[in-house]
Amino acid sequence: MKGQAMHTIESVIKRIAEQFHEADIAFAHGTDNAVDEAAYLVFGALNLDHDNAAEAYQMNVNELNVDIIDKLVEQRIKTKLPVAYLINQAWFAGLQFFVDQRVLIPRSPIAELINNQFNPWLDINSKQYVLDLGTGSGCIAIAMAAHFPNMKVDAIDYSQAALEVAAMNIQRHHLSERVRLIESDFFKKLANNKAQYQYDLIISNPPYVDKDEISMMSSEFHHEPLIGLASGDDGLDAVNVIIKESSDYLSKDGVLIVEVGNSQWALEEKYPNLPFIWIEFEMGGNGVFLLTKEDLDHHNETS
Repeated sequence: MKGQAMHTIESVIKRIAEQFHEADIAFAHGTDNAVDEAAYLVFGALNLDHDNAAEAYQMNVNELNVDIIDKLVEQRIKTKLPVAYLINQAWFAGLQFFVDQRVLIPRSPIAELINNQFNPWLDINSKQYVLDLGTGSGCIAIAMAAHFPNMKVDAIDYSQAALEVAAMNIQRHHLSERVRLIESDFFKKLANNKAQYQYDLIISNPPYVDKDEISMMSSEFHHEPLIGLASGDDGLDAVNVIIKESSDYLSKDGVLIVEVGNSQWALEEKYPNLPFIWIEFEMGGNGVFLLTKEDLDHHNETS
């Protein structure tokens, strides 16, 4: 009988992975396979410690928790809702964040940059004032402040709903003294006082998905806010603004780092004279460029 069955975390994950493998779902929000997706759901649903995974796998699971997990699995398969939204939990740069459908699910390769202290691309310890443009859940801004204790970070977003989530995460990580939220459409709220808003680093994971790719995305992506994904016919609407305006807010030796994903090729074609440095990642990911204030100023003066 079901009530007499013994379940371990390992056996539950294995069973769910088989269900996920057979289901028509996409793995693109923190995992890339059925086993990791199942583990993500179970560990989040039961609030298990990822640092003690080997021990957790041997733990028994009671019937009540099995039923809770099974309901989440059913919802994952039927609605295509990503696991992060089911358990309101995502990880970025080694930190846990609250997420819901007001924000994109953190998954940027910029996390690897943060974990590696931006080596060998720049001396991050010389960057004291940072702007995270399009902060969403606040994951980049918070990770920057958490990893670099001397840093102060402004976090901009156009979406008031997203800023509500970011505020929750700032409070969770006790960083309200060093991470400041600003509601703005790109740089508009900063424009009347540019001298006050000068940053050693502007970092951004803006919308960059083009019209054709939006139409082809799996159902999981359509649960995310479109405002955080879509960026016009060629995917460049947001980055065009950033390239045009960001140098006004960079300090003398300031640096701009932006993720544009699959729109990299369209960007290079549009700006053939900009000396993009494309950052390479060991853990996967692409389409993140670096430009200096000098690069941007020269481009704006000659274009």
